Amino acid sequence: MPRQEIFFEQQSGDRRVEVLKTYDRSYAREVFNEIDTEARTALAAALELEKNYEPADIPDPDGTEYDDFLWDELLEAAREDVRSDPNLYSFFVVSEAKAARSQDLYISPDWPSAEAFAKRLITSA
Repeated sequence: MPRQEIFFEQQSGDRRVEVLKTYDRSYAREVFNEIDTEARTALAAALELEKNYEPADIPDPDGTEYDDFLWDELLEAAREDVRSDPNLYSFFVVSEAKAARSQDLYISPDWPSAEAFAKRLITSA
């Protein structure tokens, strides 16, 4: 797996929340495929879809085209410096571990939205 770094980690009892930076596109896609509706909504907000598209150009979040649209937007936002390597992407994954069970809950192209999601998880416990 390509390089990964832990950017944030907080423990509360038997619960640990962390934000991991990864450059692995296939891992990012796996995480994206597993996130829930709340995480998709948070990702869409972080990507500022309403700023970049007319409402009519954004697929219905309950429709079949929305996941592909959101993934493409995530990929575009996660792309690193195109001049140096047009195929380099970086993603921030929020994971939660409870009682030796870990689950990836959120993915983002940027650190601030991943940190905000992680902190919401911590305060909701």
